Amino acid sequence: MENDYEFGNQYYNYYYPLGVKAIDYEIIAPEQSQDQQPGMEYLMDPRPVFDNPHYLGSGKLNGKVAIITGGDSGLGRAAAVAFVKEGAKVVIPYYNEHRDALETKEYLEKLGGECLLLSGDIADKEFCQNIVDTTLKVFGKIDILVNNAGVQYQQDTLDCISDEQFDKTMKVNVYGMFYLTKAVLPHLKAGSSIINLSSVTTFYGEAQLIDYVTSKGAIIGFTRALARNLALKNIRVNAIAPGFFWTPLQPACWVKEKIPSLGADAAMARCAMPYELAPTFVFLASDDSSYVTGQVIHNNGGQVMG
Repeated sequence: MENDYEFGNQYYNYYYPLGVKAIDYEIIAPEQSQDQQPGMEYLMDPRPVFDNPHYLGSGKLNGKVAIITGGDSGLGRAAAVAFVKEGAKVVIPYYNEHRDALETKEYLEKLGGECLLLSGDIADKEFCQNIVDTTLKVFGKIDILVNNAGVQYQQDTLDCISDEQFDKTMKVNVYGMFYLTKAVLPHLKAGSSIINLSSVTTFYGEAQLIDYVTSKGAIIGFTRALARNLALKNIRVNAIAPGFFWTPLQPACWVKEKIPSLGADAAMARCAMPYELAPTFVFLASDDSSYVTGQVIHNNGGQVMG
């Protein structure tokens, strides 16, 4: 523990020039990795905590219909649980995490919610249109869109990023958001909400996630421009920039040695559990944020401030 941990040294040396080191950080999980993207939640140790039993809904989303991409696991699952507690019906497009998706659906139904699962690739424009068509057929409307799904690959240098990897990162993280938002938009009414997932890495520049950071920066630009474009229609568009949360994306991306130090750079010196982001999703989806648009909400434990 006398030496700097392997990752994030430059960040910490810049922001803490007096030599303060994140040596007392809270380890949320032991070393582990997965060889698939975007990762499987059922394989994680420990399993992420996606529901806060003390969170009681108050009808903030009664009668609403929400599409949550990647809602089968991770932050999307936490959002789905909170939305159902608040009275919404949810549609969960996911890639191939069938076991996670079925587990989520079962959990939501035990809460008394309604959940529709749709498996496919959001980088496919036709699948995005199918999501919208099926949602309208089953539930009759769309009120909330959460563009949450994404992929993330660790590479040491720009030279290590293949054209294929860069293309996939952009197609999933940016094109998927664009295709689905464009397909949903004609069906949104005044009071609707679009929530896009960016990342804390956009704001400090994670050196080993160059293509991912690029995609998440694009999401910020998309959010701000679309928010201004739709403001007079009273359709709100906001983004969330999470810090390190214990989701399948982490073991699917990082080398196993990185896992115990996730969140060490944050002022709170810990990684977070998905349930800790759920109230932010509810805030942005509900009338509580009726005068909030074009904003980026930072839930990062103080890793980036200002």
